[in-house]
Amino acid sequence: MTNEHPTEDTPPQPDQPPREPIFNIPGIVVLLIALCAAVHVIRVYFLSIDADTGLLLRAAFIPVRYSGVFDIDVYAFTTPFTYTFLHGDWLHLGINMVWLAAFGSPLANRMGVPRFVLFWAVTGLAAAALHWAVHPFDQGPLIGASGAISGMMGASARFAFRIDRRGGRAAFAGPVLPIGEVLRSRSVVTFLAFWMIVNLATGFYGFGPGAEAAIAWEAHIGGFVTGFFGLPYFLGKHR
Repeated sequence: MTNEHPTEDTPPQPDQPPREPIFNIPGIVVLLIALCAAVHVIRVYFLSIDADTGLLLRAAFIPVRYSGVFDIDVYAFTTPFTYTFLHGDWLHLGINMVWLAAFGSPLANRMGVPRFVLFWAVTGLAAAALHWAVHPFDQGPLIGASGAISGMMGASARFAFRIDRRGGRAAFAGPVLPIGEVLRSRSVVTFLAFWMIVNLATGFYGFGPGAEAAIAWEAHIGGFVTGFFGLPYFLGKHR
């Protein structure tokens, strides 16, 4: 009787490359997306119009609050950060969260959680600051994560959008490029030109029934410039 399935002299099987998850998003990015989505769900489905207006007054960034017209209260110190978790409608939220996942994931994997959270806070603050500098007496609330996400786009340009996926986690690869080298990259310059044209063309994004407030292009530029020039300060020496 012959053995039709020999166990000896079987050629070794080649190593199979590890499968990369379809959705390889860092936990901190998932958490930020979840927080933004949860805040929007609460506003849409659980708050009355008066309650939502009260939330905007306490959590949105309102430039005139910092121009000497009103007394400084506790919200003057919190709204430059909390406004990033508010969005105008589902489209506004969805677009921002897609960009957050795309640019935030490799940046978070490169920076680590503490530095990425600090980066989010600083670029969001810079976006609000430039918006205030241009519109110091504007009474319209500024909302949305676009300023912080623009900062992530600016940081991505300093890596020339190079991503390393070999470790199983997509992360921006290589050293931070000098500004001169970045500006000599055709792909980076094309992206920067397209990004600037889109921001100037859109001008602002209205939100809410009857509201005239907007997320201005000035805020996007404030976040982008801070991320572009400030990226090296958010990377540890060991990275």
